[in-house]
Amino acid sequence: MAGKVVAILGATGVVGMQMMQCLEERKFPVSRLVPLASERSVGKTVRFCDTDYPVQLATPQAFAGVDIVLGAAGDTQAAELLPQAAQQGAVCIDNSHAFRLCDDVPLVIPEINKQDIACHPRNLIANPNCATIIGLVPTWPLHQAAGIKRMIVSTYQAASGAGMPGLNELVREHRALNAGQDVGATDPFAYQLAYNLIPQIGGFTEENYTSEELKMQHEGRKIMHLPQFCVSCTCVRVPVMRSHSESITIDFEKDISPEEARAILSEAPGVKVVDKPDELVYPMPLDASDQDLILVGRIRRDLSSPRPERSLTFWCCGDQIRKGAATNAVQIAECLL
Repeated sequence: MAGKVVAILGATGVVGMQMMQCLEERKFPVSRLVPLASERSVGKTVRFCDTDYPVQLATPQAFAGVDIVLGAAGDTQAAELLPQAAQQGAVCIDNSHAFRLCDDVPLVIPEINKQDIACHPRNLIANPNCATIIGLVPTWPLHQAAGIKRMIVSTYQAASGAGMPGLNELVREHRALNAGQDVGATDPFAYQLAYNLIPQIGGFTEENYTSEELKMQHEGRKIMHLPQFCVSCTCVRVPVMRSHSESITIDFEKDISPEEARAILSEAPGVKVVDKPDELVYPMPLDASDQDLILVGRIRRDLSSPRPERSLTFWCCGDQIRKGAATNAVQIAECLL
């Protein structure tokens, strides 16, 4: 297979570094790597396939001759640079929020809608939000079996969701507290995260939902081609380093038992059933970290439902940096091949 010139926009960030690791692990045919970042990272090197590559300044000119761009930068930089890279012929797979809800940009989870990749008129393909990916990968096969009516979700999102600044801040807070010191000013979190929970991710918008909470519904409608898909979501930042967890309750159109759900999920791509409560076996973020499967367990009927035979509750965990971001983007790139 002919090698591709692959650029990583935001190569020195936590997701950009993970993208390179995933490319190497999955033996993606890279003929040349082009790591791009802001001015403060120029002069650094990144290692890929036993070769050190100098980090270049992210400018429109840097995309000349590039076949595929994996975007791991913020919304502003993505919106400015990726359309210019696309105009030069590169297919851009972007992890930011900048293009996710654009009608002419596919929003893709390969386990669900890889067929949408075939039509990308702007040379742009969007990677969904991390919590959306982690929640919908196990939800989709259940929907195919019984049809979703609505979904109630609570997410427990790790510090890694705020990138390297979030990881560094949680470590700093623990060190300060262990030394008997005051945590002091916190950044990027509004409050101390160590030994705490913060029930806000993103700014407050419609009906006092946050922007993060609305993504599951808006992105899910586009990915699953379900314009009436309804979600009530609460997103919470938790003092976990890596991997998000989600508690999900779904009302279905048809009857579906926990046993049927386990059988369906045991065959579903990208999912691993971890569900033996009698043996205290269930998904946890530690076990979900540094791998690409969504772990699903605690599968049970929703006893509060008027139709419990058509309602299920389950718990899932997934690595936000890998499947929730980098791996999903690399999987899309593999589909392009």
